[in-house]
Amino acid sequence: MKKVKGSVSKGLLAISPLVVFLLAYLVSSLVAGDFYKVPVSAAFLLAGVWAVATAEGTLTDRLATFSRGAGHPNVLLMIWIFLLAGAFAETARSIGAVDATVSLMLSVVPARWLLAGLFVTACFISMAMGTSVGTIVALVPIGAGIAAQCGISEPFMAAVIVGGSFFGDNLSFISDTTIAATRAAGCEMRDKFRANLRIVLPAFLAVAVIYFIQGGQVGDAPASAAAQWYTALPYLLIIVLALCGLNVTGVLSAGIAAVALIGWITGRLDWVGWIGAVGKGVAGMSDLIIVTLLAGGLLEMIRTGGGLDLIISTLSKGVRGRKGAEAAIAGIVSLANLCTANNTVAIITTGGIAHDIAQRFGVPPQKTASLLDTFSCLVQGLIPYGAQLLMAAGLVGISPAAIIPHLYYPFLMGFCAVLSIMFEKRTVR
Repeated sequence: MKKVKGSVSKGLLAISPLVVFLLAYLVSSLVAGDFYKVPVSAAFLLAGVWAVATAEGTLTDRLATFSRGAGHPNVLLMIWIFLLAGAFAETARSIGAVDATVSLMLSVVPARWLLAGLFVTACFISMAMGTSVGTIVALVPIGAGIAAQCGISEPFMAAVIVGGSFFGDNLSFISDTTIAATRAAGCEMRDKFRANLRIVLPAFLAVAVIYFIQGGQVGDAPASAAAQWYTALPYLLIIVLALCGLNVTGVLSAGIAAVALIGWITGRLDWVGWIGAVGKGVAGMSDLIIVTLLAGGLLEMIRTGGGLDLIISTLSKGVRGRKGAEAAIAGIVSLANLCTANNTVAIITTGGIAHDIAQRFGVPPQKTASLLDTFSCLVQGLIPYGAQLLMAAGLVGISPAAIIPHLYYPFLMGFCAVLSIMFEKRTVR
């Protein structure tokens, strides 16, 4: 009994840094009355210091654990994407690629259709790519340009694209979350797709209608000088390459090379100007990189300290009936995602216990996979330290928290998923 109590108290202490972060960030923001005034990096630094101070072992061992989390391959890959995205965004801006792409879109798409059009485009690009981050990289700068031209709030426009990006991340056959969820649940991808589509389709349709209605309030963009169409080619190129399934790092590298080629041919950008733009873009991502490193270290401290194990064991106890089992699966993967800030890792971490719960209480494998994928995407889309919101905020130059209130699709997706647990009839297996 003492051992159990000791492990519980140890797990609670391991989770406490996440509580410190949330309190430091949310309370400070509420006191200041402005989420822009409280840097996410400062809140993570406080939580990281608390995590290192309260963990077991020597100081050297605790710092080594934190550093191991910060240097995890997934964290470093995310940093590579941030660096390339910053370099591409700034070099493309320097040759007028953003303005040209925005002008092209505004000349083709009626103002009423802009919001719904961007949302649906994000949905289908992310479905073709199988990644939300790549979609955000490709579309958020264009959305920000349209927002500036049409007088739309930048956080709102970023949320339109971020929300759409999670539609494809959740449903795509090539998404790593889909692959992880179907393997954990032991079902075919097509079965998971059908079960998942029944959950999210109402949310997709409702949000598309909302954006179409709100699009009626979008004014026409003011007349602007005609931009040379060829300067839009880098953005068109990365969208095409993304749809072809090229890795996001390859897509961004090709985009940077295309910007350099067009800039040099047209005389808009020389070598010094190009290398300077690359440096400026990389420097603009510094805050995101710091947050990513601190979050990686903090979450590794939580995992190593037993915080994640405590969450899984607590939620898997006392399950009663199929609805209780589905709620437990949803809760386990949601809290795991909160502690890992990576929906794929959350699914892999909790997949085994979710499979066991599903078998004991008769939850169909395709429903198990859908719950794992949907609720992990829900949490990933709403945490201000997740890669998607950090990327979108960095590209626009706003606080990640400013985007959250406008995320219609993730909220409605979660609402529909909860309804599917509460009211869906038992299916014949």
